[in-house]
Amino acid sequence: QVQLVESGGGLVQAGGSLRLSCVPSESIFSFNVLGWYRQAPGKKREVVANIISAGSTNYADSVKGRFTISRDNAENTVYLQMNSLKPEDTAVYYCNAFRARRGDFWGQGTQVTVSS
Repeated sequence: QVQLVESGGGLVQAGGSLRLSCVPSESIFSFNVLGWYRQAPGKKREVVANIISAGSTNYADSVKGRFTISRDNAENTVYLQMNSLKPEDTAVYYCNAFRARRGDFWGQGTQVTVSS
């Protein structure tokens, strides 16, 4: 079973920055898509950003220009750099890995809280 270990969440003031990390138990190149989702209290889980195996990236409109997803091949890690954080970014953030014919794998989630 694939495991995804996340880190980097915490409490930050509005306008601040955080960087989330996700380390899969298998090579990042073994997945078709790697991404980050978030779920705020009382809301559905939503995609924040993802990176396709070829390297292209996609972002939710609400985070474009503020968040950056990247991967470090040598560290086998996917990052989510979050800048200019807003209170509405407060949520549990989940790392996601998708592999064709195997489906989705999820991390345990990391809490991000942005105070106003």
